[in-house]
Amino acid sequence: MTLDDIKAAVDAGQTVHWANTSYIVHKDGLGQYLITYVPNGSCIGLTDRSGHRLNGKEAEFFVAQSKDAAENPGSQSRPDGQERGAAPGGAGAFPLGQQL
Repeated sequence: MTLDDIKAAVDAGQTVHWANTSYIVHKDGLGQYLITYVPNGSCIGLTDRSGHRLNGKEAEFFVAQSKDAAENPGSQSRPDGQERGAAPGGAGAFPLGQQL
């Protein structure tokens, strides 16, 4: 998602995540867009100080799935089709100690 896409989705009331569902993008009372790590409440700005460069890769931001998907939390996927930690192209990963 681009910066404009993220802001538009947040402004429209959609839940936007970064990297995984533990990170939520929101707008605070001052109009700042922030990324909050829900388990401990830690947060950073959505962008650098210039307001133009995301603190994360565009491909790592995604809108939460519908309520149906919430019933199957293991089915959360990224818009590029890759799960967090998946090898590009869907290739399987080797267990530690078996990598070539």
